[in-house]
Amino acid sequence: MTEPYPDEPGTPAVPPPPPQHWFADVLASDGGVVRVRPITTDDAERLQEFHGRLSERSRYLRYFGPYPRISPRDLYRSTHVDHRDRVGLVCELGEAIIAVGRYELLDRAGARAAEVAFVVADEHQGRGLGSVLLEHLAGAAAENDIATFVAEVLAENTVMVTVFRDAGYQVERSRDGSVLHLEFAIDPTEALVSVRDARERASEARSVGNLLAPRSIAVIGATPGTGRVGGVVLANLLAGVFQGPVYPVNPNRRSVRGVHAYPTLRDIPDEVDLAVVAVPATAIDSVLDDCLAKRVKGLVVLTAGFGETGEDGVAAERHLVAEARGHGMRVVGPSALGIANTDPAVAMNATLAPLLPHCGRIGFFCQSGPLGVAILGQAAARNLGLSTFVSAGNRADLSGNDLLQYWDTDPGTEVVLLYLESFGNPRKFNRIARRVARHKPIVAVSSGRLAARATPEGDMDRSIVRDLFGQAGIVQVDTISELFDCAALLAYQPLPAGPRVAVVGNSAALNWLAVDAARGEGLRVQRPVRQRRTRPRRPRPTERWVDHEDQQEPVDLGPQATPGDYFDAVVAALRSDEVDAVIAVFAPPVPLPMAGFADAIRSAAAAVPEARKPLLTTFMAEEGLPNLLAVRGDNAIPVRGSIPSYPDPERAARALARVWRYADWRTRPVSAVVRPPGIDAERAAELLRGWQAAAPEGRWLTDLETVRLLGCYGIEVVEFREVHSADEAVAAAEELGYPVAAKATGELWRRRADLSGVRLDLWRPEAVRQAYADLVRLSGDPVLHVQRMATKGVGCVLRVTDDPSFGSVLEFGLSGLIIELLGDRAYRALPLTEDEAAALIDAPRAAPLLSGTPASPRVDKAALIELAQRISALFDDLPELREISFDPVLAAPQAASILYARARFGPEPSRFDIGPRRLA
Repeated sequence: MTEPYPDEPGTPAVPPPPPQHWFADVLASDGGVVRVRPITTDDAERLQEFHGRLSERSRYLRYFGPYPRISPRDLYRSTHVDHRDRVGLVCELGEAIIAVGRYELLDRAGARAAEVAFVVADEHQGRGLGSVLLEHLAGAAAENDIATFVAEVLAENTVMVTVFRDAGYQVERSRDGSVLHLEFAIDPTEALVSVRDARERASEARSVGNLLAPRSIAVIGATPGTGRVGGVVLANLLAGVFQGPVYPVNPNRRSVRGVHAYPTLRDIPDEVDLAVVAVPATAIDSVLDDCLAKRVKGLVVLTAGFGETGEDGVAAERHLVAEARGHGMRVVGPSALGIANTDPAVAMNATLAPLLPHCGRIGFFCQSGPLGVAILGQAAARNLGLSTFVSAGNRADLSGNDLLQYWDTDPGTEVVLLYLESFGNPRKFNRIARRVARHKPIVAVSSGRLAARATPEGDMDRSIVRDLFGQAGIVQVDTISELFDCAALLAYQPLPAGPRVAVVGNSAALNWLAVDAARGEGLRVQRPVRQRRTRPRRPRPTERWVDHEDQQEPVDLGPQATPGDYFDAVVAALRSDEVDAVIAVFAPPVPLPMAGFADAIRSAAAAVPEARKPLLTTFMAEEGLPNLLAVRGDNAIPVRGSIPSYPDPERAARALARVWRYADWRTRPVSAVVRPPGIDAERAAELLRGWQAAAPEGRWLTDLETVRLLGCYGIEVVEFREVHSADEAVAAAEELGYPVAAKATGELWRRRADLSGVRLDLWRPEAVRQAYADLVRLSGDPVLHVQRMATKGVGCVLRVTDDPSFGSVLEFGLSGLIIELLGDRAYRALPLTEDEAAALIDAPRAAPLLSGTPASPRVDKAALIELAQRISALFDDLPELREISFDPVLAAPQAASILYARARFGPEPSRFDIGPRRLA
């Protein structure tokens, strides 16, 4: 067969521009960054060089023969592609191509199919680049309506066969001599997405691990004094006894703090894993060149003066990240406080904070540098141990999502703390958080920047944060103090099995304060059922032990309580089957030796290890883990079983309530996203493509267009007719059947609480004519809707908005001006699982009205739940939809009737999270 050449049909002499969204930075399996991009005509020379560097074995396995040099015809054909029927992608590191993949359309009947092949440079094999190329080629093929990939592979090429087999595809195999014929559909399946997510999780965790456990560190801009950033971080690294070598870089000094210094990073004779950059922003380019030449794996950029300074700073920040990623590096920062790892095998304090908490099981991520210093100081003051700490500053590259992936797999981290100001990829954050929270608690405090969006006061947005964090199983708190309150309980005590709490204490006032706080937080105060005492003793008059499990009172030990009284009471509470958690209040009326009481409380917990119930205290108003209540492990570090203390009972009850709600969420079975029957997604997509062709910038759909689109998803608006005259109005009423409603169509009139733009219960033609005349005179618009009257019910509102922090968010609430003013709305991120759809309908404070009252019957909540599921499917299938509103929806005993709906489409936002792996 004659090889193709420039004049052969199908090989464009001037290829079209490559799709820009095919350019991507991707993590290899070892955590290093590679760049994936479409091949271009300018790659001919580098492609030839790449081919020449391949071993004979690699060339044989790829080309089924020696093939020492690419022929001019093949080289031309490889670099002249149309990005549709013939696609080529390369992986590059720096200026070098390190892997090549391609597909080409096959000439055969039936669904479009293409042959796929790829080859990886010998020195980069084993990094998962074949899987990366296959994912991105499949993504490109799906865009070009190619349904099937075919591959011809030598049977002895077990590595390539494994790539296809392990990708999650259902591969059909046949053999012709020494050649295997592989064929598989590339439609994304649940198994395929699962494989992709698992690989993403492993590579991102490895990437963060490379930063947090480097073998060597260079401090660029190191100074001897601590008046500069470089001097502070070097002093902290040396004081922290980092287990690897630390190299100061300073062109003006031979040594810094007694450590030999080097003029530039290039002059360091050994390998450098991590570079901490503390030079002015204007000098960052030369430092970056040195890092690239030295093949540093990661950068921690403490330097400020980037994205926070304006447009020029943003551009410089993007350049920094692009250059670093292009040469395989990850970046923490810029404007970062730094990173730390308290594991004794690492002992790294590459931060500007002089004091680190001791080694523990809590991982902490924050964005704010100055706040990070305060956070570390608070953790140390409370005696709480951290495993790792990352302050990402501007979060130009490394993000909270990356850290969640790392902590998910880190055996040294049991609790995750987050201080968030923004999300890089909210859809991905939601997906990762849901998975991680199933076995490791996540506690998050969100800044006002995250909540401030549509309203100046941000009330609505704080509700969004609260609801969406709760949906993902995140423990949401409002302050740093509350963050640590929850962390102390989660990191050192077991989760409660229920909401029943016993309050034991020696101060009646504080006991009842704890009771009231617990009740206010939704907990149930429970006195322990009387059981056999650990040692015979007459009950004190103030104890009032009772057998009534509905007696919601504290166990008051009285001001004269002894350590033995505390021991007995706490043991009884922990042993009681009617108690899920215990709050022990200790506030002596006069100065007393504390050790005996602390020993009694700690010993009581140790005496009932099988109870697995959280025990927390307000011990002398101390905060965190008092030394007297700590259980020590190796190196005298507090471990699980240590008893946290809170300054007052309200904070103890608030922390316990939040932890209980998390524990309850964790015990619920994971439900699946449900797609109700009767959905025609292809027809809906076809309609939307037609409207987009005429208005690529997006627009609001007309009322009739909205009805057509919703009908594809089984969402029916109460039937109506658009009319332009009184005669048309009467004809419409006759067709629909009386009674009808007449409605002005302007948005101003639809949302008026006084319904002045609506005429209801029209039974006769004369009434319809009169209504038409009145509404045209009132609105000034001859276009009206005549609509069949719906069954009366409870008015509800469902809306989907494009939230800048969380993506598409579904809002639900009851109608009414007062409810609107009170902001009684519930929110969920899309797509919804079956349980989440049901929980959304029950979430507003006014939701009990849907379950019926003496004055109104129970409504059909199942219809509302199904409507939420259909809306979820609509937005999951059509990312071009930006928002939709159903207002009102009348929920009646046997139905939920939609009276009006409007929708808007626009340019599709970035949805990288549902395609091939890439760094945002």
